[in-house]
Amino acid sequence: MQEAKIAIRDLACRRGDRVLFRGLSLALNAGEALQVAGGNGIGKSSLLRIVAGLAPAFAGTVEREGAIGLVDERPALDTSQALGDALAFWARIDGTSQDAAQAARDRLGLADLLDVPVRYLSTGQKKRAALARLIGQAAPLWLLDEPLNGLDVHAVELTEAIVAEHCAGGGIALVASHQPFRIEGLQRLALADFAL
Repeated sequence: MQEAKIAIRDLACRRGDRVLFRGLSLALNAGEALQVAGGNGIGKSSLLRIVAGLAPAFAGTVEREGAIGLVDERPALDTSQALGDALAFWARIDGTSQDAAQAARDRLGLADLLDVPVRYLSTGQKKRAALARLIGQAAPLWLLDEPLNGLDVHAVELTEAIVAEHCAGGGIALVASHQPFRIEGLQRLALADFAL
């Protein structure tokens, strides 16, 4: 796996005329995981988008070392395609071997859904499909926005196990969630502590 590091210094986020948070500094190194907790609208998703380079910071800096994989509420899957075709598209882009792609699909319980158009999948099925794609990316930096939404108890435990394995292999996980996320060694940050 590539080197992995996230360093955030004195970060501030503004949406419209409102500053959501400011003065946020943290560092994550290989093997570490952090849960950013807080209620809706506090800036958890905005923080991940800034870290991913998809949104500008109002102030401060973000340094990243390693490729980024992002899972948020919009799985990057073509809704008009069958799930198998949508995942195969990304496997080709990401250079994922067929064996690795199949192993991820099987582990996440997607094997019986490959002929189903993405638009007909439930929220939990789409979330599991996005996680299968994330595994195939082999990116060391995982940014997970509310990864447990829509998942049943078994899928929650599986997601937590997969994230723990990613970190044990030298990856980093930055998890934004208002729900409990349980993996050993998980650090927690209350985003409300940096709100105005």
